[in-house]
Amino acid sequence: MSEQKWQETLSEEEYRVCRNAGTERPFTGALLDEAREGTYVCKCCGADLFSSQTKFDAGCGWPSFFQQLENDNVGYRDDNTHGMHRVEIFCKQCDSHLGHVFPDGPEPSGQRYCVNSISLTFKGNGDVVVKG
Repeated sequence: MSEQKWQETLSEEEYRVCRNAGTERPFTGALLDEAREGTYVCKCCGADLFSSQTKFDAGCGWPSFFQQLENDNVGYRDDNTHGMHRVEIFCKQCDSHLGHVFPDGPEPSGQRYCVNSISLTFKGNGDVVVKG
């Protein structure tokens, strides 16, 4: 999609985070405390990204997962903004910014995928879709 089409499709905040690698304020995301069984998908294209079975409370203020789904829809790239080195995570299907991954998560992966709620849509098993 063109940038103009993304701007027409997404809210201003969704566009800032998903298309311009922004970050939502910690402890404000609609999916932070989501505890139902289901799948977290990309807000922009609907690609399956994370399972509720890998979600955990990292206490950081954003939904956290210890691994992506086996479909490999999450990509990685170096992020050297804000005077630090991090690893950005993004949707491989549409290049939407999701958040960052850190090597301080629980076993079995040891990874913490720290994701903006606004970058995700939750598809509950048999429930109504809840947007981030």
